[in-house]
Amino acid sequence: MLRGGWMKTDINEDLLKVLAPAGSLRVAIAVGSAVSAVWTTRDAETGEPRGPTVDLARLIAARIGTPLTLVEYPSSGAIIEAASTGAWDVSFTPVDAERKQVVDFGPNYFLGESTYLVPAGSSINSISDVDRGGVRVYGVENTATIRSSRRTLTHTTATGLASLDEALVKFGNGEVDALALGKESLQSLLSQFPGARMLDGHFHAAGTAVAVPKGHTDALEVFSQIIEDLKGDGTIRKIFDTHGMEAATVAPVGSRS
Repeated sequence: MLRGGWMKTDINEDLLKVLAPAGSLRVAIAVGSAVSAVWTTRDAETGEPRGPTVDLARLIAARIGTPLTLVEYPSSGAIIEAASTGAWDVSFTPVDAERKQVVDFGPNYFLGESTYLVPAGSSINSISDVDRGGVRVYGVENTATIRSSRRTLTHTTATGLASLDEALVKFGNGEVDALALGKESLQSLLSQFPGARMLDGHFHAAGTAVAVPKGHTDALEVFSQIIEDLKGDGTIRKIFDTHGMEAATVAPVGSRS
């Protein structure tokens, strides 16, 4: 590795086969209705995914000198479920203990919190108010956020749906009392639901990191160094700002969950 991090001049043919065995770098992304450090949305004109992870994918592919293929999934949980199938080479997801059994994580690039969105006119004013019998809590199945919600709720439970779009339809139809999601995603959704409120505080806090299928340690070393470089030179900060995430916290260099 040369000073300043991995560049395509450092990548020989054998290493490139490790990083992108299919001939292009296949980056798994979550596509939904909100932009966050994990979620992407579709561009209204082109229909193509857009968001921080798409920008990171392009930068990494350029850095190692290979074409890019975006592999789309309805959630970060679906990305993790596909890790053992060989369908993707690298991704970016929130870290939790369950996921560490399936993928290997590199450094965090984002530090985030999750809370609840409640509809206009709701009597729920705090996170503790959510934990009452009969409160209808929803989120996206197999995500770190919904697992944490379930761990912290004792008088009700959180129902998981297959995609964020499905959860938002239910919320809009008045079928959800509290929607569990990351704060950045919720912030981007507020304008769609007049009068809805994002509850103060959080029930979940974790890093979001670069990830590879379990055992792909050589690839993870390269991807990890690139992420650290992009944090250190301010690129990730600029990416977040470009997508309206000025309040998002870039993880410090060396941060791991």
